[in-house]
Amino acid sequence: MQLLRHLKRIVTDWFLCCMLLAVVLAWLIPSFGAKGGAMHAEVVTNVGIFVVFFLHGVNLSSEQIRHGLKSWRLHVMVQSFTFIVFPLLWLLADRLLGSYIAPMLMLGFLYLCALPSTISSSVALTGAAAGNVPGAILNASLSSVLGIVITPWLCDQLASAGAADIDLSETLLDLSLMLLLPLVLGQLVRPLLGKFFARHKRYTNLIDKWVILLLVYAAFCNSMVSGLWQSQGNSVLLIAFGGSAALLALILLLTTRSARLLHFNHADRVAAVFCASKKSLAAGVPMAALIFGDHPALGLILLPIMIYHPLQLVVCSIMAETYLAGHKRAIAQAEHSLPVDRALNAP
Repeated sequence: MQLLRHLKRIVTDWFLCCMLLAVVLAWLIPSFGAKGGAMHAEVVTNVGIFVVFFLHGVNLSSEQIRHGLKSWRLHVMVQSFTFIVFPLLWLLADRLLGSYIAPMLMLGFLYLCALPSTISSSVALTGAAAGNVPGAILNASLSSVLGIVITPWLCDQLASAGAADIDLSETLLDLSLMLLLPLVLGQLVRPLLGKFFARHKRYTNLIDKWVILLLVYAAFCNSMVSGLWQSQGNSVLLIAFGGSAALLALILLLTTRSARLLHFNHADRVAAVFCASKKSLAAGVPMAALIFGDHPALGLILLPIMIYHPLQLVVCSIMAETYLAGHKRAIAQAEHSLPVDRALNAP
């Protein structure tokens, strides 16, 4: 019943439904959103990306980040999983299965593994499970900034020859102008406009989601026009789903075991598992548009993160409720044992 409730919430999520609709529209009318089409996607998407990261900068609280600086072991674990363990798992999978999977889909899995952690869902789920929210905010924010450099570098270093034609210096310059610059500008105007945007955060979140939908539509339009999907067949969907599910299950197992080995308390354990296992669709789609440009296989490259995103929401939502229930039981047992301890220690 619990699983069905979470699945129902995902199915009725308007954003995920619209993401599926964007793919359908790209299949029906690909020429409108493709490069050179009437939508002028190249201009519209660049403006959208700049606005989204400016809003991220405005909404990023430096006070919350300072509160999260204390748990250094948590930060090391999360960033290590995000940018080291994930890519190592991809390398292992590429050695074992790379010859059986379409090169562009394999590049999509590499891109998924190279992405930073997501901010909103990591923080929300950590809070729902009584975890270390300041630590989650710091780690998610830090990985988003580090990802501007590390994500394209990993894709450039690990992608097989010919799979991705990435000019690293030009890509880093584009990412700095389109992602880092608006983040910095957002932080600079935060003292003046922070309260205004906080009052209207619901609308800024909507802008974020609509830009992502626009980018997804444009990416799949280019893939449809190039004939990529017609040549790949339906098997890529099954492989993408199976690979994403297996990756999520493995990474959740590894993060959970690692947090226990490090003897994290409940709050840090929750933040570690949720932040270290997440990958950001919100950052991933705009970054892909800048890293891979108008690559005809961009829709296929984005497919793993588009599947991983709803999967991580379903599974981690269930885990958040389980963590919270266990935490409440531990508190209740501790409170129950106090009177007994006092009675035993009484003279």
